[in-house]
Amino acid sequence: MTGNVIAATLFSPEDLRMVERPLEPLAPGMMRVRFGAGGICGSDLHYFRHARTGDFVVTSPLVLGHEVAGEIVEINAAACGLAIGDRVAVNPSRWCGNCARCAEGRANLCENIYFMGSASRTPHMQGGFASVFDATPAQCVKVPQHVGYQAAALAEPLAVSLHAVARAGAIADRNVILFGAGPIGLLTMLAAKLKGCGGITVADIAAAPLAFATRLGADQTIDLSGGDAELKALAADRPFDVAFEISGTAAGLNAAIASVRRGGVVVQVGNLPGGQIPVPANAVMAKEIDLKGTFRFGAEFNQAVTLIVDGEVDVLKLVTAERALSSAPEAFRLAAERSQSVKVILTAE
Repeated sequence: MTGNVIAATLFSPEDLRMVERPLEPLAPGMMRVRFGAGGICGSDLHYFRHARTGDFVVTSPLVLGHEVAGEIVEINAAACGLAIGDRVAVNPSRWCGNCARCAEGRANLCENIYFMGSASRTPHMQGGFASVFDATPAQCVKVPQHVGYQAAALAEPLAVSLHAVARAGAIADRNVILFGAGPIGLLTMLAAKLKGCGGITVADIAAAPLAFATRLGADQTIDLSGGDAELKALAADRPFDVAFEISGTAAGLNAAIASVRRGGVVVQVGNLPGGQIPVPANAVMAKEIDLKGTFRFGAEFNQAVTLIVDGEVDVLKLVTAERALSSAPEAFRLAAERSQSVKVILTAE
């Protein structure tokens, strides 16, 4: 395959450009995928705004995008049941399969992992917001032709949410609260419901996402923009068993720790600002809270694809706008406006 590729490339904060370059020959062991659709993630927005997310700092031009799906157009590898023309959801994780963490079955913690559209390693692994991009066969999960690229692309954020819920342990009939009503928060709510949780409360500082959470099935919502009095009253009346911190803020983590019962579970999902942050560690100790981290996902990616293909989770309910890949800079600005959008999807021309 010859020609040029055009990609949404970040150079510095809010300097996202559509860059065209010659297409290089496909390397051995790789497959080439024509872009079908991609979701703009919260971490993409952090990169866009600040050229960093958490402790991962952009030090060279980075093609963004890790929630992607497309069509296989070239193969230079043992294809393992995949063929040119197949529609695939693309797992952005490229694990080594050989390190101690991979041997433990925790490939998401692979010591040599590369992740599409991420500055977690140098040189950075380029992302999938490009007219064509390359992936290994192991990254490509075939989906039926009737499944739209938009839905297939959202297997990645659903997998993040499934892994977060798995990290919480047994949550059937448990009283759950989520801090942060963005796409990952909403999908975590749906994933918790799949596991049979009891009542589920969603807290945020913005009214529009909270209204969206109600439409998707939240039992109750809490608007924290005016303070935490309502949250304190609810937690005092019936402390929460499990809290998911998804907002990526120190305030969200502190509220999660404060609102769970003694012996409760807090799962940190959101990517907090880089460096040190204050945490009420004595409350973790005195209430004997299980404070758990959750990072990306492992086998949950294939589970997410299956749930989408089988219609058990309608991820398209989150989509509030679609824009062409060529207008990615404008689409990023739209995605950054929480009052106007929940999930923005980029599509092929």
